[in-house]
Amino acid sequence: MFSTIPLVRDPDTPADPRRRLLLELGAGLLSGGLPVHDVEEELRGLGRALGAPDVRVAALTTGLFIALGPDDATAFEPVGPPLRFEQTADILDVVHRLRAGGLDGHQALHDLDAIRRAPARWPSWVADLGMLPVGVGLCLFLQPVAANVLAAGIGSLIVVGLTMTARRLPLLRPLLPVAAGFLVSVLVLEAAQASLLNGPLRTIVATLAILLPGALLVTGLSEIAAGAASAGTARLMSGAVQLALFLTGVVAAATATGVPASALANTQVATPSWWEICLGLALAVAGIVINVNTPPPAIPWIVAVIAVTAAVQVPVTSAGGAAVGGLAGAVTAAAAATIVHWLRRGSSWQVLYLPAFWVVVPGSFGLLNTAQIEVGDGARAVLAAVSAVFGVSVGTLIGAVISRLPQPDLLQPRS
Repeated sequence: MFSTIPLVRDPDTPADPRRRLLLELGAGLLSGGLPVHDVEEELRGLGRALGAPDVRVAALTTGLFIALGPDDATAFEPVGPPLRFEQTADILDVVHRLRAGGLDGHQALHDLDAIRRAPARWPSWVADLGMLPVGVGLCLFLQPVAANVLAAGIGSLIVVGLTMTARRLPLLRPLLPVAAGFLVSVLVLEAAQASLLNGPLRTIVATLAILLPGALLVTGLSEIAAGAASAGTARLMSGAVQLALFLTGVVAAATATGVPASALANTQVATPSWWEICLGLALAVAGIVINVNTPPPAIPWIVAVIAVTAAVQVPVTSAGGAAVGGLAGAVTAAAAATIVHWLRRGSSWQVLYLPAFWVVVPGSFGLLNTAQIEVGDGARAVLAAVSAVFGVSVGTLIGAVISRLPQPDLLQPRS
């Protein structure tokens, strides 16, 4: 650990390295997309472990302010480029080892630099191809008909191509939501007009689900509920704009193809059987694991958490609706991730929870209703969508409380 340094220092005294460590860790966690209130809680706990019990933290989506005490100078650190999931997982592991006393502070700074510089575990084109099984798997949930699943597969390849293009040409990245929504919708709606498939809306949503800002909206709502109104409002506005861009692409495609608004009704042509649900879940999980460069040692545990979450969420959603299902899924994911974290005594619970969260959000299917705003009864569609997002948000807040419960004596490591 760092040696203890007084919180009140002379201007000629070198900056406290603990503050630099907290700044680097906080900026890394924010770059990984963690809610600001979770980042603040992690840094306060880490400050106590480093001998700074009065650390002051104020996190925003664009940066964070930190002081080691009321009389210490405040430093600001901007948030850098978004980190890959496995980089966020590695930073959380550094935080966990620091709080457990198993890592020296100077070594932690070295590890953080290495994490930021580390290349991805596989090429970006391989990660992008992970979108294909996600789209096909979700379509098996939403519209388990061969023609629809085939259309979702072709549409997912379009999304993969657009994502690769946006990565190589950053100036085109803001157009990705509109372009993806338009091209995928044209494909599916033209097939529907040719009587090759029915229920096009669910096929479109399944194909675009991995790009939809559901996680951004839920994170924003959870931040507002936790008191971080500034950060939460910023995320909500960003998510709402992205969602509007997707819907603009879908509506433009409907206009271009001459499809009537009634064709975008939320119609389920067939109910998935148990094997279709299992196969769809397996494909979606495999795609997410590939797309986010999941650390290999965590894959079996992540799969276990997602399987338990789906086993609860699917029947609850069928019985109680998207809002209740999203709430149940988020709470179950957090509880399962916390238990696995206790059993493994390894990476933080967020590493196990986040992939399940990405399955829970589209799994609540609340965003399906937003695509029907243009199809009459818009107020009812908006209410259904908002209630689904709120359900997942409340479940996420409950899950955060569960993750902070003290570890039972039965699961404490033995001396």
